[in-house]
Amino acid sequence: MAEHKEEPLVESVMDKISDKLHGGDSSSSSSDSDDEKKGSSSSSAAAMKAKIYRLFGRERPVHSVLGGGKSADLVLWRNKKISGAVLAGATAIWLLFEVMEYHLLTLLCHCLILSLAVLFLWSNASTFINKSPPNIPEVKIPEDVAVNVALSLRYEINRGFATLREIGHGRDLKKFLIIVAGLWLLSVLGSCCNFLTLFYIVFVVLYTVPVLYEKYEDKVDAFGEKAMIELKKYYAIFDEKCLSKIPKGPLKDKKH
Repeated sequence: MAEHKEEPLVESVMDKISDKLHGGDSSSSSSDSDDEKKGSSSSSAAAMKAKIYRLFGRERPVHSVLGGGKSADLVLWRNKKISGAVLAGATAIWLLFEVMEYHLLTLLCHCLILSLAVLFLWSNASTFINKSPPNIPEVKIPEDVAVNVALSLRYEINRGFATLREIGHGRDLKKFLIIVAGLWLLSVLGSCCNFLTLFYIVFVVLYTVPVLYEKYEDKVDAFGEKAMIELKKYYAIFDEKCLSKIPKGPLKDKKH
């Protein structure tokens, strides 16, 4: 009888152990499935981010596109006090020359006269008032900075000349239309305002548009994608009805 009682006890213990083992296996399998789901969701999210349309085919953040460093921080208003001071200074200069009709040469001469007069009187009066003379720093333009600026300017000018030469040869009709439209728009703006006002408008636009774009990046990119689709559609219609009917002569390569 004792043996018959021990057998059910042993069987019940074995059943409990097997249940625990199966439960552990199921929990581990469920955790594995959860990990797989998380991995698949993260990969799908990364794929969705990669498929998102960015304006002008941009693949890097706005800060990196602008070159990074202090200049990008200034344009993107990372330090609002410094960026606001620059914008206020540009606005003050525009008001001074445009609204108050102050002339640049007159302003420079008056500033130099005032500065030199203060420094001259201070240097001569320092012996009578027992104070040290002003410490005027020696200002020099480094040679490497001047060379780098000249090389960069030379490169940009040569690239502009090369673009104009390529357009003049009639090899890129799309670029030709873009350049003509841009020059026409610039001429219209030039007839409405003078150079200083135009320069100030361009400065304000370049100083405010990047930070606004960075703030509303997703909305602007979505709108830009729709606009680009519509522009391509209209350009295809224009190309089919007009541009494709223009006769093109064979391009002959020059033999040197």
